[in-house]
Amino acid sequence: HTESVLSIVSMLQAFSVVFQKAVLKAQADEVLKQRVSNLIDSITVQVFQYTTRGLFECDKLTYIAQLVFQILLMNKEINPTELDFLLRYPVQPGVTSPVDFLSNHSWGGIKSLCSMDEFRNLDRDMEGSAKRWKKFVESECPEKEKFPQEWKNKSSLQRLCMMRAMRPDRMTYAVRDFVEEKLGSQYVVGRSLDFAVSFEESGPATPMFFILSPGVDPLKDVEKHGRKLGYTFDSGNFHNVSLGQGQEVVAEQALDLAANEGHWVILQNIHLVARWLGSLEKHLEQHGENSHQDFRVFISAEPSGTPEGHIIPQGILENSIKITNEPPTGINANLHKALDNFNQDTLEMCARENEFKSILFALCYFHAVVAERRKFGPQGWNRSYPFNTGDLTISINVLYNYLEANSKVPYDDLRYLFGEIMYGGHITDDWDRRLCRTYLEEFIKPEMMEGELYLAPSFPLPGNMDYNTYHQYIDDTLPAESPYLYGLHPNAEIGFLTQTSEKLFRTVLEMQPRDGGAGEGSGTTRDEKVRSVLEEIMEKLPEEFNMVELLGKAEERTPYQVVALQECERMNTLTQEIRRSLRELNLGLKGELTMTSDMESLQTAIFLDLVPESWTRRAYPSMCGLVLWFTDLLGRIKELEAWATDFILPSAVWLAGFFNPQSFLTAIMQAMARRNEWPLDRMCLQCDVTKKNREDFSTPPREGAYVHGLYMEGARWDTQAGMMVDARLKELTPTMPVIFIRAIPVDKQEVRNVYQCPVYKTRQRGPTYVWTFNLKTKENPSKWTLAGVALLLQI
Repeated sequence: HTESVLSIVSMLQAFSVVFQKAVLKAQADEVLKQRVSNLIDSITVQVFQYTTRGLFECDKLTYIAQLVFQILLMNKEINPTELDFLLRYPVQPGVTSPVDFLSNHSWGGIKSLCSMDEFRNLDRDMEGSAKRWKKFVESECPEKEKFPQEWKNKSSLQRLCMMRAMRPDRMTYAVRDFVEEKLGSQYVVGRSLDFAVSFEESGPATPMFFILSPGVDPLKDVEKHGRKLGYTFDSGNFHNVSLGQGQEVVAEQALDLAANEGHWVILQNIHLVARWLGSLEKHLEQHGENSHQDFRVFISAEPSGTPEGHIIPQGILENSIKITNEPPTGINANLHKALDNFNQDTLEMCARENEFKSILFALCYFHAVVAERRKFGPQGWNRSYPFNTGDLTISINVLYNYLEANSKVPYDDLRYLFGEIMYGGHITDDWDRRLCRTYLEEFIKPEMMEGELYLAPSFPLPGNMDYNTYHQYIDDTLPAESPYLYGLHPNAEIGFLTQTSEKLFRTVLEMQPRDGGAGEGSGTTRDEKVRSVLEEIMEKLPEEFNMVELLGKAEERTPYQVVALQECERMNTLTQEIRRSLRELNLGLKGELTMTSDMESLQTAIFLDLVPESWTRRAYPSMCGLVLWFTDLLGRIKELEAWATDFILPSAVWLAGFFNPQSFLTAIMQAMARRNEWPLDRMCLQCDVTKKNREDFSTPPREGAYVHGLYMEGARWDTQAGMMVDARLKELTPTMPVIFIRAIPVDKQEVRNVYQCPVYKTRQRGPTYVWTFNLKTKENPSKWTLAGVALLLQI
């Protein structure tokens, strides 16, 4: 407990400094009530500024939302039940939207909302005045518009609840407006604090701690400010130690000297010396007292992506002023930043000036696109990669050397070096490698020298210009930021904004006080809520499959029967764990068993509508909350039960219903190989998209299988034309018709006018890869590669 106590004391010390400064800054007033109000305002603002300068942009809104909700709950200005709905968004499963402007998922949210008195008849109203609601829901910024009819008179939080169901992609903007309305505009203005202002708060006992981002050097600010105050490396009163190569002793000597003489010390990349950090903490503590008043320490470290990587001692973090510096966002800023690595001399260094300049500019655009594309999540890149300035500058050196050494521009060689080695060296996923290669094929090719190359719609590759004119060209010609600049469809932005808002609410929900908070006042305690879900799952969970009986039925052991048996076994393993863990928790809640940490984790997961970890380990990838996950589980069991009664292949197979869809697709090939005596390694799957839906099939095909339940992301399937076409706006994942899958010899495979489309189990993509389906297209397949088009088994 000693560590916990010390940590709390350290936090209180840090808060105490901020608190005292806030009291001094608060406006004086003779009237006590007004003076208290001024103090509260000042303390809130100072704590807000102190905290947010150490947060990344993506986390600031989470913190501000938590701040505003807690203040309003404390002042009893909002209804906890409504806040609970906003954060949880409990969707009524299995409903079909009667209006064309809302998805089934959105309608499920509306139906759930209607069970609360304040929202009674909202569903009827939306159906009855569909035209008015459609106009509102489909407006560009609905959070700025008035709700139809009397719904515009609802409270701000009630309007947020409705907006969450109707336009989840606008929720980050809506929450920002809500914060501004309740707390004031200073809480939402995205202005970074001037370094000099933050420096004023530092001292011998208060280091400045820079949280690093790729491509940003925050220490430039330190050096610049140091020069103003007379601290430079040359004058010997400013020490810079880069850690990681056995420099710990040098760092300790620099700290000792600086503490006595009043110098400045920069300690870079302290995350690279985990073992030494305890010693550093002691040094900083010692020098925090009785050292020269001008002594200052500046620390930098990279943030960790995992809890195990959180190695910086809490004492250092608590006592420091934490500052984040993030790279600019958007293509415009990133393209300027890429070009900033060069100058007029660079442009003039190659004898092949035209070719060199054109390829250099195209590479700068490529660099900006691949770095910024990660913001679109898995539809951008399957995995996140640390592309950096070094990749670009080395590529330009390679370009110079190759142009000087060859009479013709070796386009193939250059693309290979850039795409497979310089940038490709970071890439670990085959589909991401294809994407990187495709960008380079589109940007670097002979047509670029003929003035016919567009890097993006309405953005042609510029001709031969000088350095400053290139910068000017970007500002004058580059269109406004949009997914089109990356080759993506505008829906990619809607998807990414929706997922951002879901993450925001999920995080704020997890931050609510365990007892009370968002659930308090909703009439049910935490235990009651958990018990209610627990009982419902226990009641609806079907009996396990009788494997002895099933093995007796499946005498032939055809490839399909083997798959069905394996699936039933895996389902038993999962349902056994669900039943065991819930029975145990039930006894714990009744007080008949001592609550263990596993039982507490299960209880928390159920309360937060998360799938418990012990279930996830035995299940299949899914991004659903617990309620929707369990509904989906029951659907899978029902499908298996129907198949296992007689082991006759269903007329249309629900591919997403399998733990292991690959095994079913492999079984199609095995069955055909046995029937025709073909070698399995010389076969592949042929996918023909039919014009029919599941209901239109009553018997399975003679060979192969009909599969249903797939969705396309990034484009859509035109049933009449029988090919891929552009997606419709706001239709993020249109349903595919039934697909007829059969096995054919590899040499019979159609390779022209097809897009090799990856199939994934969930939107997470990456590790959930299943297979590749060749789909017909009239467009160049590269268009769909850049658009990140994939088939998904679950949405």
